[in-house]
Amino acid sequence: MLKKTESACFVIADISGYTRFLAGVELDHAQDIIADLMDTVVRCLRPPLRLAKFEGDAAFFYAINEKVDGSLLQDAIESAYFAFRKRLRNIKQASSCGCSACRNIQNLDLKFVGHHGEFIRQRMAGREELAGRDVIVIHRLLKNAVNERLGGHAYALYSDPCIQAMGIDPFAQGLVEHRESIDIIGEVKCWVRDLEEAWKKESERQRNEVTRGKAALVIEFDIAARRPIVWEYFILPSQRPKWRAADEVREMSESGRRGVGTINHCMHGPHAVIEEVIDWHPFDYLTLTTLLPMPEAPKVLMTYAFSESTGGGTHIEIRVARPKPKDQAFLEQVGPEFQKNITNEVATLRQMLEGQQGSAGSVEEPDLPVSAERFLTQPVQSR
Repeated sequence: MLKKTESACFVIADISGYTRFLAGVELDHAQDIIADLMDTVVRCLRPPLRLAKFEGDAAFFYAINEKVDGSLLQDAIESAYFAFRKRLRNIKQASSCGCSACRNIQNLDLKFVGHHGEFIRQRMAGREELAGRDVIVIHRLLKNAVNERLGGHAYALYSDPCIQAMGIDPFAQGLVEHRESIDIIGEVKCWVRDLEEAWKKESERQRNEVTRGKAALVIEFDIAARRPIVWEYFILPSQRPKWRAADEVREMSESGRRGVGTINHCMHGPHAVIEEVIDWHPFDYLTLTTLLPMPEAPKVLMTYAFSESTGGGTHIEIRVARPKPKDQAFLEQVGPEFQKNITNEVATLRQMLEGQQGSAGSVEEPDLPVSAERFLTQPVQSR
């Protein structure tokens, strides 16, 4: 019987400078560092992606679909890179070890390659493997000329089929056209995001978060589902009506990428609740203003914050900002009703997501790399 062909988005996260890093360093410390960093990256990408396998200094992911949410995929990749950079910084600060591996950790970097195409599943040595022309293409795209173009900066390289599957305008979203030539396959049109530049902008970006101390109202929930999945159900227009009281969500963004400046019209019959995103930090929090279809209603500022809870679940805090004195009466009027409605809606979401948890065990994925976590607890002194 012929193998069934499936469509998927493929992503490879590859640690740059790995070979040079290993040369002449203490292997036990080096492998512990790599395991720690790879664990950080994998946890940021899985979900929305599934881990196919580890490939030395790289991890190969995929997501089965014909279409890809372009904003969500880019957010996942860039958030993984930001977490990688923060982890490098934290390891350097936490470790007092003076070995070559620990001294040279800042020479490591990260790059991503994304592609969309077909594959078949086959079992090799007792494990499921992905095979096919497009699996070859994404691995060949790892060996590219982007480094020369960007001067060694970290980057995300998306093939044109990946861009088409994401349904985005690469020019509007600031991606740069690039072409690679692959033996036998030929020329592949690609698009590049400079992740070093993205990291710089992220580091300089002004935060606009309603903290607990600045909130007039804090509503808290726990859901036994992973944070990226919960995030999707809160922000994707296709997912929100499944559990929130809206007929549909109409999303508008100037560049086509979800984030700061995105305006949502949450339709309730002929009426619309209008949201404007003013801060966006996947998958940690988003801050927005909400305008209810009520006479003389003010814009209500609130932050939705997401954090990992014990056991791999998600803790959600909805923090409503303190209103201006003239708007206090309005908040006192609508606040209790909002709390009642969102509590009922989250109960529906909890039932949906926790019901899906049982089927997640059928997905075969490699175990995460094991790190001694010495950088946060017991730094190893150099011998």
